[in-house]
Amino acid sequence: MKHIRKVVIPVAGWGTRSLPATKNIPKEMLPIYNKPVIQYVVEEAQRADISDVIFVTNRDKNVIEDHFDHNLQLEDVLQRAGKLDKLREVQEVAEMVNILSVRQKRQLGLGHAVMCARKLVGDEPFAVMVGDDLMFSGVPGIGQLIEVAMAEKMPVIGVMEVPWDKVSRYGIIDGEEVAPGVYRVRDMVEKPKREDAPSRLAIVGRYILTPDIFDYLEKVTPGHGGEIQLTDALQAMAKERGMMAVRMAGMRFDAGDWAEFLSANIYFALQDESLRYELLGLLKNFVQFK
Repeated sequence: MKHIRKVVIPVAGWGTRSLPATKNIPKEMLPIYNKPVIQYVVEEAQRADISDVIFVTNRDKNVIEDHFDHNLQLEDVLQRAGKLDKLREVQEVAEMVNILSVRQKRQLGLGHAVMCARKLVGDEPFAVMVGDDLMFSGVPGIGQLIEVAMAEKMPVIGVMEVPWDKVSRYGIIDGEEVAPGVYRVRDMVEKPKREDAPSRLAIVGRYILTPDIFDYLEKVTPGHGGEIQLTDALQAMAKERGMMAVRMAGMRFDAGDWAEFLSANIYFALQDESLRYELLGLLKNFVQFK
């Protein structure tokens, strides 16, 4: 398998779970500590040596692309003010990766979003990272999948164990563990009832796919609202040509879930030595610590 150099990041959704905050601001641009959500996702890709980021976007989300471009007026202000540390920070963001974009003119599901990137992906394996799923670990989340994909020469999906009472929120895999934390996928079930779930291994927003996924997506029967689900194509692919899954190490935050979004803010703020103890002092005013 070729080196993975492209990642597709769908960002065209409406962000309805995060309203009213996302009425005019893309959910991917909401801040977690001092960075927007989408920057953490792109940094994860960069750490895994992915150089080309393909945003699947819509007409109201140009601000996401702008974030990864130079703002010459701001840079000039910082230069003249002598704020060179801040200047370097904003310049580094603009120079992180190559940004490409394609519009998803109708929001018809994750599978449809991936289809929109077909021409930009070309005939090579690629990553998919969901823009509001945040993964943090020593080895970047998507890098954990790349390692297995390169070794097995097969598509790979990321999974994490979830409590039994939450399996109905996820796609769940049925797999055979062939190495510690690595599974050969036999089947997958989308949002099963607890009694029907084959495991607690839930599909999370990280994938390494081969270009034949587009052929499988073309065969998917649109479901509710005309949506084309990526899981349906993955299920067919797994049965016909094989697929691996990796139980991902590290922490995960769903930025579309308010409790997890706020937890992520606190988590990252506590990593800042200059802020940690002041924040803990303020939290003690209304949180009881054991």
